[in-house]
Amino acid sequence: METAYDGRQVVGIDLHRRRSVLVRMTEDGRRLGTARITNSPQELRAQIARAGKSPRVVLEATFGWYWAADTLAAAGAEVHLAHPLGVKAFRYRRVKNDERDAADLADLLRMGRLPEAWIAPVEIRELRELTRYRQKLVHLRTSCKDQVHGVLAKLGVLPACTDIFGVAGSAWLDQLGLPQPYAGKVTSLRQLTGELTSEITMLSEVIADLAAGDRSYQVIQQLPGIGPVLAAVIIAEIGDVTRFKNAAQLCSWAGLTPRHRESDTKVTRGHVTKQGSRMLRWALIEAIQRAGADTVTGAIKDAIIARRGKQARNIAKVAAARRLLTLVFYGIRDGQIRCLSTTPGGSPPTTRATRAA
Repeated sequence: METAYDGRQVVGIDLHRRRSVLVRMTEDGRRLGTARITNSPQELRAQIARAGKSPRVVLEATFGWYWAADTLAAAGAEVHLAHPLGVKAFRYRRVKNDERDAADLADLLRMGRLPEAWIAPVEIRELRELTRYRQKLVHLRTSCKDQVHGVLAKLGVLPACTDIFGVAGSAWLDQLGLPQPYAGKVTSLRQLTGELTSEITMLSEVIADLAAGDRSYQVIQQLPGIGPVLAAVIIAEIGDVTRFKNAAQLCSWAGLTPRHRESDTKVTRGHVTKQGSRMLRWALIEAIQRAGADTVTGAIKDAIIARRGKQARNIAKVAAARRLLTLVFYGIRDGQIRCLSTTPGGSPPTTRATRAA
């Protein structure tokens, strides 16, 4: 049974692949109605129209949320996105069902306790779609190449050159004369590798054209190790940098800061949280591995390795990645990077950007 209400309504949506549940309530928590819909923009618009003018709507950042958020925004709703990690306590209730999940989301929103995720604008989502798809194709190509090496290892054939997929390597593979079915598998994998390379090259060009007009895309390529591909990944994953108060908050969001556990007088700090964009962390580590020792980030990495030994190489890379992300923050925010080289003594200059890392 539904209750009449003239004020602004709060709506919680438990979104699934095929069906969803909507719970409407007042700002003081009185339940107004519940609806179960089959997912479609038409049905969602029809149900949200019953929530009155400019309702506050919350849905979880779950599989396929784009269409729902866009439909709600077009219908005049104030859309909020719940962060999955922030609402994971739902699963520990004695009774868990879709209606209670939707109601709890609405309660968190109206009480101002909702852990929110950022709703990226359409253009950022499009760029992310391309950069993430390109990365998946790269992984597939790497898998194909690894399988070729695996076939050669099974037959005891040692590669005659470092890159067996280059010009010289391809000529060497052509004259190997492997037995079947190994020859057929290698031929198939080489063809797939070529097709994937063509797709990756095409995507790289599309991404570069799409990001070319972005000032941040040009600026952060001044940083050591960051080229067109990594720059596109970084700006796509970060999006609007002004949503972060400072560089430290961006580093925390990216999962590059240590875990902190405190109870009474006991404080424990562990490894980095990794609770952020995996693609962003990958891009930063890739850039660090390409940076020379005479750069700001390279000097930081080498100093840590010199102090703590080669076993700390991964720790050094993460520390340098955190410094690089700090420079990225100031580069995107200010449109310029004031710290690009080390001093003659080997230490990074103490500019605002380097102090903040």
